[in-house]
Amino acid sequence: MSRPTGRPATGATAPATALRAPAPGWATEADVVVVGSGVAGLTVALRCAAAGAKVTVVTKARLDDGSTRWAQGGIAAALGEGDTPGQHLDDTLVAGAGLCDERAVRTLVTEGPGAVRRLIATGARFDADEDTGEILLTREGGHHRSRIAHAGGDATGAEISRALVAAVRAAGIDTVENALVLDLLKDGSGRAAGVTLHVMGEGRRDGVGAVRADAVVLATGGMGQIFSATTNPAVSTGDGVALALRAGAEVSDLEFVQFHPTVLWLGPEAQGQQPLVSEAVRGEGAHLVDADGVRFMRGRHELAELAPRDIVAKAIMRRMRERGAEHMYLDARHFGAPMWERRFPTILAACRAHGIDPVTEPIPVAPAAHYASGGVRTDLRGRTTVPGLYACGEVACTGVHGANRLASNSLLEGLVFAERIAEDITAGPRPAGAESPAAGPAPARVSGRPGAGPGGPPLLASEARYQIQHIMTHGAGVLRSAESLARAADRLDQVQDEAVAELRRDGKTAEPGVGTWEATNLHLVARVLVAAALRREETRGCHWREDRPERDDAAWRRHLLVTLRPDGALDVRSTDSEAFPPPTTTPRPETESRP
Repeated sequence: MSRPTGRPATGATAPATALRAPAPGWATEADVVVVGSGVAGLTVALRCAAAGAKVTVVTKARLDDGSTRWAQGGIAAALGEGDTPGQHLDDTLVAGAGLCDERAVRTLVTEGPGAVRRLIATGARFDADEDTGEILLTREGGHHRSRIAHAGGDATGAEISRALVAAVRAAGIDTVENALVLDLLKDGSGRAAGVTLHVMGEGRRDGVGAVRADAVVLATGGMGQIFSATTNPAVSTGDGVALALRAGAEVSDLEFVQFHPTVLWLGPEAQGQQPLVSEAVRGEGAHLVDADGVRFMRGRHELAELAPRDIVAKAIMRRMRERGAEHMYLDARHFGAPMWERRFPTILAACRAHGIDPVTEPIPVAPAAHYASGGVRTDLRGRTTVPGLYACGEVACTGVHGANRLASNSLLEGLVFAERIAEDITAGPRPAGAESPAAGPAPARVSGRPGAGPGGPPLLASEARYQIQHIMTHGAGVLRSAESLARAADRLDQVQDEAVAELRRDGKTAEPGVGTWEATNLHLVARVLVAAALRREETRGCHWREDRPERDDAAWRRHLLVTLRPDGALDVRSTDSEAFPPPTTTPRPETESRP
């Protein structure tokens, strides 16, 4: 491997906005440090290692504990007879509600089939026809073709995770488990030079330490834990987005959080990770009904239950309002026990564990936070606006998903862009100015109060996590308005103000630790989401503004880019179109500011 730069200097430092934490007590070196162990992170690690790079993978829990293992439906690619990348592109653009970057989508659908075949060569086993050996394909919402490959019926993510983890271990790649990444290290030129992290008990690597590396790849997954109910695992606290913001990177489109329409309803007080009832259940013919058995999706969209997720989620919420109900039902009793046991064993077991038997009764379902279509802005090589820092998977915003992710495109995006990142890292030095996308236009408005000044912002108490979740669920959930979002922004500011006041008054802040770091990350990500959702005064994709119910292409067919200022305030700006500024774009100054 030809390294992109020389070894980072020992004086590499974290940004002024870094999380409060003890100084690193240990350090190790690598060519590439990958943060995250889902499909995106492990694919980058394997491809870089195969090219001769020394790779260290850092993951928050165990190697197979990320979001990938929870993916039920499958992975979308034009693999079937009669299907083409062009058709896949069309479906993706429609689902993205006018905000997909077509170059990124074309990259995804063109390179996707080959990436899936390479995943199979790595060891992943997809369900196949017993006679022909051909991969079995099904449909999900928004797809006009059967192009979803699945494994173990409804355990696709678990199979992909198994195969990649086995390959990483077989390759002897260095791994650091049970480690929460804290902040990016930079060298004197501002280039990424590694990360600081906290390891929860691993012998010689225990407590706060550092991994110094020429390239840093964020593959930390989602941020669903900013809401009370989500399909995301407990580790999905937006750590990668928060790290990137503190490092000065641009974040885009965080207002577009996809709420999965069919999540098992466990009661009004249920919190944390909720069982997902895959889109594939509807793809196989399940019906959405109300308490009277009425199929309310008929007449609302040509694809009925297989409409894009934002449309189905909105229809469920509207029907719940009309009926004064807390949930709707998914009826798949007509499948029969053999099909449930063969095609959806994981979902069947989850339902039965909660006292519901889908073979004999409809499943109560309601929308819950599922997937972040936005994230750390990258170009088509996964490069962020900070040189040497890459992002892929759910933590990234490549422009593929637009305002609403098409079902089962997430695993494919992780694969395709992970391979591109590995190729870029191992290709050697690049000409000056070609490392990262140019920063977007100048700030259009500033959002949020500044932090505590010198010394960085205070940490929030672990208990603030639940306060943040309550604020976001009621103010920035499926149903949003200027009033609810402004109230959420004020309450988030209050949380921060109380911590700042205590720091200034008593010199005290919450003790550094996993709980306080996670709460602080969640708060930062929540502030960005609310600021962008307030700014976007329209309804588009999975961003539903009750006070602005129409889509406004003239004013809002563009992306919102957010950066964190050194004083803790947020700069919010917009692009000129649905395409992200290319690396060679020169920003055009704007002067509008928010008081």
